[in-house]
Amino acid sequence: MNRKSLGIYIHIPFCVQKCLYCDFVSGPATIEIKRDYVNQLLKEIEIRAEQLCPFSSENGESEDNVQEYGSAKDYVIDSVFIGGGTPSVLDGEWIKEILCKLKKSFYFDKNCECSIEVNPGTVDYEKLLCYRQAGINRLSIGLQSYNDNELKALGRIHDYAAFEETYRLARKAGFTNINIDLMSAIPEQTEESFNRSLKQICELGPEHLSVYSLIVEESTPFYDMDLKLPNEEEERQMYHNTAEMLKKYGYEQYEISNYAKPGRECRHNLRYWRCEEYIGFGCAAASFVNGVRWKNTENRTEYMKYLADGKTLQGNFYCEKEMLTESDKMSEFFILGLRMNRGVSLDEFKEKFGRDIYEAYNISLENHLKHGLLEIRNNRIALTDRGRDLGNYVMRDFL
Repeated sequence: MNRKSLGIYIHIPFCVQKCLYCDFVSGPATIEIKRDYVNQLLKEIEIRAEQLCPFSSENGESEDNVQEYGSAKDYVIDSVFIGGGTPSVLDGEWIKEILCKLKKSFYFDKNCECSIEVNPGTVDYEKLLCYRQAGINRLSIGLQSYNDNELKALGRIHDYAAFEETYRLARKAGFTNINIDLMSAIPEQTEESFNRSLKQICELGPEHLSVYSLIVEESTPFYDMDLKLPNEEEERQMYHNTAEMLKKYGYEQYEISNYAKPGRECRHNLRYWRCEEYIGFGCAAASFVNGVRWKNTENRTEYMKYLADGKTLQGNFYCEKEMLTESDKMSEFFILGLRMNRGVSLDEFKEKFGRDIYEAYNISLENHLKHGLLEIRNNRIALTDRGRDLGNYVMRDFL
């Protein structure tokens, strides 16, 4: 049987305490609530495996009338990402339960990339071994900064020593594919302190680094605080320093904020940037199947209530749903493709949409090529170095 590839995202909406910059659906909870949530998550996986997409991309029918648009038997899973929140606040055996349910419900590729996000201070050696036994082969560790004062300013629960211990235990447990998250342009940070963070982490030699600039979201405590942040020029210099330093240590920038040793790019994130299909489980989890995008309710209590009978998804289980038009699909394919250093293939665009990319975006393309924000190389359109600095400005022209 010729199965299509599919990615799976699992959302765990729990953490020890909310960081001051975080606007994700997450927060502290009792052990009883966490266990109940995992039980409902297992039910959702079982139900959704029978019918991945609850909507028709052709006529927009509701889930009450729609025919079956794809089930688990039609797909092979080649990436799983367990995110949050802080998934590592759960008991390791519960994570194993979730993976076991997925493997019983879906066909897994033997080389499936299986990632989980962990925070320092929330895992020990036994839990990491449990992850390995469950089939997890990639860790994403949330560090954010080498500087303890900067970690405190962010509201993190750990210091650098706790991170270092987590990293050591992960290697001891046998993990050979580790990502580390770092953040730039954070309160009190200087170019010098950021460079120290970069250098320190590069010396450890993780396989992957995700380096993001802080964005102060309206729904976070940071929004109402008087923060001393680096200015725009300093922020851009940090960005350029990142690419320059990481290149010296053998990391290739393959996306605006992501760097990897050769062959260690995050397969799951590449799926998003290539507009490939994925299914999300858990509250606030997003899915994209059969040309339809939807998102589960963000309310944890409602999420658990809607799964109460264990047979169907009750009530207003989805807080968002969107049937993508052909124009929507073209825009997303192009914009997300520009996030990657390799850019957008002219041939792939034409094969996917039956149109020449110049026919679709003639004026915008000519303008940005002329001003040196886009370039053509190896039959692909990509952002130039200057184009990455003005990426949001460039991409909005293709919406």
